[in-house]
Amino acid sequence: MEIRALAAEIEQIQTEAAVLTIFEDKSAPPESQQVLSRLDASLAGLFQSLLQAGEIKGKANETTLLHTLGRLPVARLLIVGLGKREEFSLTSVRRAAGTAARFLSKRGCRRIASLLHGTAMGLSPAESGRAIVEGSLIGLYAPDLHKTGDRQPRDLEELLLVDPRPEVADSLAPALRAGEITAAAVNLARDLGNEPANIITPAGFAQRALSLSQEVGLKAQILEEQDMRRLGMGALLAVAAGSEQPAKLVSLRYQPTPSASGGLAFIGKGITFDSGGLSLKPREGLEKMKNDMAGAAAVLAAAWGIARLGLQTNVLALMPLTENLPSGKAFRPGDVLRTLGGKTIEVISTDAEGRLILADALAYALQQGATHIVDVATLTGACAVALGGQASGLFSTDDDFADALAEIGEHAGERLWRLPLYPEYREELESKLADMKNLGGRYGDACIAATFLRQFVGDKPWAHLDIAATDWNEKEKPYLAEGPTGVGTATLIRLAERMALQGGASSL
Repeated sequence: MEIRALAAEIEQIQTEAAVLTIFEDKSAPPESQQVLSRLDASLAGLFQSLLQAGEIKGKANETTLLHTLGRLPVARLLIVGLGKREEFSLTSVRRAAGTAARFLSKRGCRRIASLLHGTAMGLSPAESGRAIVEGSLIGLYAPDLHKTGDRQPRDLEELLLVDPRPEVADSLAPALRAGEITAAAVNLARDLGNEPANIITPAGFAQRALSLSQEVGLKAQILEEQDMRRLGMGALLAVAAGSEQPAKLVSLRYQPTPSASGGLAFIGKGITFDSGGLSLKPREGLEKMKNDMAGAAAVLAAAWGIARLGLQTNVLALMPLTENLPSGKAFRPGDVLRTLGGKTIEVISTDAEGRLILADALAYALQQGATHIVDVATLTGACAVALGGQASGLFSTDDDFADALAEIGEHAGERLWRLPLYPEYREELESKLADMKNLGGRYGDACIAATFLRQFVGDKPWAHLDIAATDWNEKEKPYLAEGPTGVGTATLIRLAERMALQGGASSL
């Protein structure tokens, strides 16, 4: 697809469709108001007639398609609702763009143009343009990887971002490229999540990571089970014991400044299929457990995107990978495991396995010199119960780091809601047999699980993103397909962008 900015009046462009927006109070954003007035004059008052009749309401992601019937160079006008004016944000722009791209592509449009929404309401042209590109490309995604029949083309051939000011249009290329790469990374994570577990095994994921790293120049290393035994990764090896598929730990390094010490570590939970082990899960929704590697998918996709963007900050991406299956070799409730960090864990439930594999990966990140750590994991159903599908849980040992991530997530369209790490949660993990248990009481499991992970990060600034609430879109939305969302990818990319811009994590 060709994505570019153009200095022009949008109604004078020779294209198949132009996208404009309107609020629920039936007012238009300032940048759209004059355009709509001119369009209405050319269309004999059609827009105002539909507005007064109540056919155009401006509700969030509502669409109204108008045909110009040769009265204008542009063939169609799509009016997309932005919802309430007081709730307008970058997320509104991103979702409106996704809605427009999905709607128009399904109707055969291949060349579309869009105004830069919100540039007269506090958004910079670069922010708006990037959000439109991200929303459009993420909106066009379809989870039909293994369909064998003829599929209708869904990609656009051309997306124009239009502003009448030449100086604005000329400045947008870097933002549009960043949006295109970020969206490609998010969709890569979604592809990985959509692949069935018979294809994305630990070895299959590792091979995909190797191929992607070669594309963009990441330095890749894969730790095999013998390496894990030598290092003492008893928790990761225990979870893998029940599977015929050997565990892997994928390490990708992006090091544009080799002389710089330390760096940012991303760690993604990579359970390529989770049956719950001997603490077996119920059958309902079990087919979605192929996406229990959504954290690892986000970390791999983010590292790939960061390398493509050429950001000047060092990143270590770690993905511990295994299946969690029951068998005669599987680890059991009551077992005691020794981790890479030297701590011992009494297993209460084999279905609390994600925190076990992350424990070894977190300790390994410290060994590799990480100065700031972010882990991403579909860790607890409790987080999904607490937050629904509207935000991911954010836990952190560092207030500045947490505040920066929350702000970055908001800009990325991936809301993060901070939850506590009270000292009392540690009491829930007390074990008479070992240093800690892997499961606490019935209530507060998201906080207890995060407290468990905290034991393995030393004194380094660390953040844990529990994406169990947001990794899967249960039903199709106007701006997003059903299935894996790729959540976490855009936030990690933008975190690396900020660190590169500000010269390191110490200035976050």
